[in-house]
Amino acid sequence: MRVVYIHQYYCNPGMAGGIRSYEQARRLVARGHTVDVITTDITPGDRQLGWTVTHEDGVTVHWFKIPYNNHMSYARRLRAFAEFMLLATVRATRLKADLVFATSTPLTVAVPGVLAARLRRVPFVFEVRDLWPEVPIEMGALRNPLARKLAGGLANFAYRNASEVVALSPGMAAGVTRRRPGTSVTVVPNAADLDLFHVDPAQVKRFRNEHRWLGDRPLIVYTGALGAVNGVDYLVHAAKRMRELDPGIQVLIVGHGREWESTGKLAAELGLLDETVRMWEKVPKSELPVILGAATMSTSMVRPIRGLWDNSANKFFDALAAERPIAINYGGWQADLLTETSAGLVLDPYDADGAGEVLATHVRDEDWLVKARAAAYRLAVEEFSRDLLFERFEAVLTRSAA
Repeated sequence: MRVVYIHQYYCNPGMAGGIRSYEQARRLVARGHTVDVITTDITPGDRQLGWTVTHEDGVTVHWFKIPYNNHMSYARRLRAFAEFMLLATVRATRLKADLVFATSTPLTVAVPGVLAARLRRVPFVFEVRDLWPEVPIEMGALRNPLARKLAGGLANFAYRNASEVVALSPGMAAGVTRRRPGTSVTVVPNAADLDLFHVDPAQVKRFRNEHRWLGDRPLIVYTGALGAVNGVDYLVHAAKRMRELDPGIQVLIVGHGREWESTGKLAAELGLLDETVRMWEKVPKSELPVILGAATMSTSMVRPIRGLWDNSANKFFDALAAERPIAINYGGWQADLLTETSAGLVLDPYDADGAGEVLATHVRDEDWLVKARAAAYRLAVEEFSRDLLFERFEAVLTRSAA
């Protein structure tokens, strides 16, 4: 089967970001399929005209350099979405395909996917990574009635033209069918990359020894975006309480986003920066395993908004793969998993001080840590391993192509 795979922000392990598309594409190739990925190059540098083609693990990747970052204005980001939509449409319609697959966000990737599929008279499969426009509306980021109507129409367009929709969580799947009843939806959440996060203990020991501020102290990490939806300031406030209770606990924030500077400023104002709280710029995915291997516990944060509970954040599954408990400050399906399995903690989203007390207690509780690590790894192996979930993903494509 020849698959045209459209993902505006595709990453490989040498880049900072999620590698879901990379892992799925290379596994498709290993099964004998042909895969062309259409994406953008958002690495720093001047805009370049024309496509660059690379070959990675048998996958052909078509890159077009379109500047984009979270510091851009809303209008500039919309321009980047529109630009890729047009360029990807032209590129996709020129490639031979038996199936066209497009993964959001943004929703605009559905346009080149649908048009290329129609031109080639092949099926189209759409993947929902975030429930748009429901989430930005709930957050208050999409206030204009016309913009809401257009975004809703684009979502309807994607679902109506898809032979099947892949959703990254049960809540996202429910959101799709609420908007368009009868849509065929399969849940394929983000996955635990067990091989990637299997780290030599000697590497972890070396990492801790190289960072003298860490040594043998407990370490709580946050790895990922620092955007408007994440609210990582919650972790900084929790760190303040932790420091009062146990000055030895260390917090490491690794990532990037619009709230990077404001989070660092808050940590400095509270007297925590470079003492209790360290902040590192984003790192390639390949460097995360050692960081998580050195962690006592990982975290995943979102603002206290109901629509954000349906997320399928990579950091959650990375922690499971690294055999580390994870603490989250939201409800929903991941909170239910942690409550049922004791693989982590569910914190009160409105009480950062209380969260600090809970975290300070658990990072020193060796009996709890041993049990939570085992529970986290069981989840990774039995429910969320990349190989296991790929079987479900490939079945969707095969079924649609047939």
